[in-house]
Amino acid sequence: MVIAYEQSAVARGGIGSLLLAARRGHDWIYVGAVGTGFKEKDAAYLKKTLDTLKTRTPVVPLKGKNYVFAQPTLIAEIEFRGWTDDGNLRHASYKGLREVQDNAAAYQLD
Repeated sequence: MVIAYEQSAVARGGIGSLLLAARRGHDWIYVGAVGTGFKEKDAAYLKKTLDTLKTRTPVVPLKGKNYVFAQPTLIAEIEFRGWTDDGNLRHASYKGLREVQDNAAAYQLD
């Protein structure tokens, strides 16, 4: 799930990276960020959509002055190579948004 984006004045569409979370039971767990794989058109759409979902309270405790937090409603398709020792996605690449935003199909951590 996309939970925020990092603003960028130089990156395409104003998004430097998307911040991601997965469910572990009823809790949200931060699983890393993805800053590659989206085109300028994708980034502009994501920024516009996430801006309509803005919230002041992040679903996971993250701090960053360039973060824009959003309600966790968008499910992103992410390709990645594995997991880091601290539980983040390794070599993540954005592939698109799920056309059907089906929470049951979202990745859940054990």
